Amino acid sequence: MGKRSWECSKVNNFKGMVPGIFTVGNMFCGFFSIITSIKRSSPTEAAWLIILAAFLDMLDGQMARLSGATTRFGLELDSFADFVSFAVAPAVMFYSFGWIGSETWGWLLGFVFVLAGSFRLARFNLQADLEQETRYLGLPIPVAAMSLAGFVIFSHRLWGELRFEKLLVVMVVAFSVLMVSNIEYEPMPRLSLERRKDRVKMLLLLLAGVLTIIDPGAAVFPVVTAYLLYGVIREVKIIVSPRGQVSSRSQQSNSSRQEGKQKDP
Repeated sequence: MGKRSWECSKVNNFKGMVPGIFTVGNMFCGFFSIITSIKRSSPTEAAWLIILAAFLDMLDGQMARLSGATTRFGLELDSFADFVSFAVAPAVMFYSFGWIGSETWGWLLGFVFVLAGSFRLARFNLQADLEQETRYLGLPIPVAAMSLAGFVIFSHRLWGELRFEKLLVVMVVAFSVLMVSNIEYEPMPRLSLERRKDRVKMLLLLLAGVLTIIDPGAAVFPVVTAYLLYGVIREVKIIVSPRGQVSSRSQQSNSSRQEGKQKDP
């Protein structure tokens, strides 16, 4: 009996380590992106490292749920990794390569993005209670970082250089506002085909994955931006709809939050 208990303990410890490996990989990619940006060696490499960090962050959350290894320590470590990869790394990237034009505006906008990202992560941790609601309150910080990085990759893919640099200013400000807003965003679909809604989301996710595999440099930015705009458009529709529909939608949202929990900022 003692041996069996010891073996079960080893298995549980291993299951708990798996999500942590992806979290550390996420942080490593973010740190490597920062170093790449400071060296000013390759903007696309710095951007791709942020994208890779986001992919590892997604796997981290999925593995934690599948293995039942979601812990408070894992949540906090994941937030620190996200802060490095999705708040600091993008800010350092567009500041180091001088895309803003003005050095003063470069570091100021970078700080605004980092501050908004910090607020987003802190609010998530306070509300999560180890697991996230079925909708995210505010733009998830990995999405904001992926959109900025995706724009850099998209521009270099089409023109061989970064164009429309001033658009970055608009994006940084807009994403900072969206991260601290109360706009609701839907999470990644659960690995389930039970509900029709999940099946549709899985189909769209599969389509996005296929497009990304075919031409990742051209697909990442449009795919991420589509998700980003979906939340904004959905919020506008709720605001302009009749009060009765708004109330009904609000009640639906509240009930859905009580149905299930999911972790991932």
